Amino acid sequence: EVRVVESGGALVQTGGSLRLSCAVSGLTVDDYAIEWFRQAPGKEREGVACISGTDVTYYADSAKGRFTMSSDNAKKTVYLQMNSLKPEDTAVYFCAVDVYPDERNIANMPPSWVDYWGQGTQVTVSS
Repeated sequence: EVRVVESGGALVQTGGSLRLSCAVSGLTVDDYAIEWFRQAPGKEREGVACISGTDVTYYADSAKGRFTMSSDNAKKTVYLQMNSLKPEDTAVYFCAVDVYPDERNIANMPPSWVDYWGQGTQVTVSS
């Protein structure tokens, strides 16, 4: 059974920092992308950052320069370091796995490609 478990969400003030963690277990393949998505109330789920199957890291425009995605343990554990947080970053953040990703388009991070989702962790940025 594949499990994707996020942690680290919290309430933080504008300008603050937060680090989210994601642990993946049960995967039997080595070719996968691991991604961070977020979903704010009333909005669609959107990709934030991903590490592709070839270990290239991509960021959404909203995350560039402020968020850093990293991994260890052969992408079994990934992190999302979020700095200079803004109220518009408030959302539920999801970690996700895309098995056998299309490397030509993984930078677009389409939610429909995801094979396994975590349960989500709430990030709230107060103004």
